[in-house]
Amino acid sequence: MPIRNRNAAAAALAVSLGLALAGCNQTPVNTTLYSTKQPVVERENYTLDLAGGAGGLPIGEQQRLEDWFETLDLGYGDRIALDSAVANDAVYEDVEAIAGRHGLLLTEGAPLTSGQLQPGTVRVVVTRSLAHVPGCPDWQEHYATNLENATSDGFGCAVNSNFAAMVADPEHLLRGAEGTGETVVMSSTKAIESYREQAPTGVGDLQSVSSQSTGGN
Repeated sequence: MPIRNRNAAAAALAVSLGLALAGCNQTPVNTTLYSTKQPVVERENYTLDLAGGAGGLPIGEQQRLEDWFETLDLGYGDRIALDSAVANDAVYEDVEAIAGRHGLLLTEGAPLTSGQLQPGTVRVVVTRSLAHVPGCPDWQEHYATNLENATSDGFGCAVNSNFAAMVADPEHLLRGAEGTGETVVMSSTKAIESYREQAPTGVGDLQSVSSQSTGGN
């Protein structure tokens, strides 16, 4: 075989081996209609240690807590918990009252945080959840044919990213909102039930009215 043909055959063999190895290392394709890019919920904990006593939080500490809440721009979806070595109802009520001004309630059980509490202090923990879709948008694919009939890696990026941005409480993406046990039908019929249970005005004996005049003429 001529040297030129030999070199051409070797080059063709190298190309075919390269394509075979590339095919072996190719990532699995998504042949379903489920998007591979899904929302991810991340939590961040913010802490503030306050000095509390038997009578609750001093006025200065209450002002510190109020300013801290305003700095965090506390809002719906944030969770507030109280961590203390000894339960103190007075401190709990003070923190609960300040949190109530922002429309939030205290949750039971504080998450684990770094640092040790000093004696006579309590720790207020604000847990904030954020939702986002990693890897979106994804425009890495540049192919003209799709022999596997696979779904694009960027499929669902727009819907899932908007969904993660618009959900009021990102925790609902994980567990969903818990119901109160009262349906819309139950609450809408309260006015009707109240109207039906109201006693008619004609119930009872007639009032006795005297026909005699009490004034003198």
